[in-house]
Amino acid sequence: MTGLPKGYREIRRIDLVNNRREALLINLLALLIAGAVTALGFLICPPFSEVEIGIHTILGIVLLLIGILLYMVLHEVVHGVFMKAFSGRKPRYGYTGFYAYAGSDALFDRTQYMIIAFAPVVILGLLLAVLTAAFYEAAFWYLYIIQIVNLSGAAGDLYVGCLIARAHSDVMVRDTGTDMSFYSAQ
Repeated sequence: MTGLPKGYREIRRIDLVNNRREALLINLLALLIAGAVTALGFLICPPFSEVEIGIHTILGIVLLLIGILLYMVLHEVVHGVFMKAFSGRKPRYGYTGFYAYAGSDALFDRTQYMIIAFAPVVILGLLLAVLTAAFYEAAFWYLYIIQIVNLSGAAGDLYVGCLIARAHSDVMVRDTGTDMSFYSAQ
């Protein structure tokens, strides 16, 4: 659906590109999540006290950076897959300089948008957890750092999910990728 139902009006707008206060709030939330998940990682697998710099270390860092970029793309693709599944419309993808995004002109109800918002962190988070456990000895920290990016990078999704959860049950969401509007008849 792209047209608003009769009687609906915009009740909230989120624009992380132009609203610096909201963007700062989400970035602080991301840092808090990253710190907590990193601390948990140190409890699960304390890093070795001796670091050797060599070709294996450099290769590992390069692969880690590639993994993070791949994760960012997959995160947005998962959003887009669910947007397409619920609306039948092809999503748009982009990068603003600060955020990668998937967007659509379609309207989504509360349940649909909660699934769209949380699908990447859940699906990719489970996949990363399985890989991290499977390759604990060989690559724990490389995979766990991507998991940290997964969880902290979902701060915006968590923020939006909390707002939607508190909104009226009839809330409709339009997420164009760079901004988001909530609509309700209430």
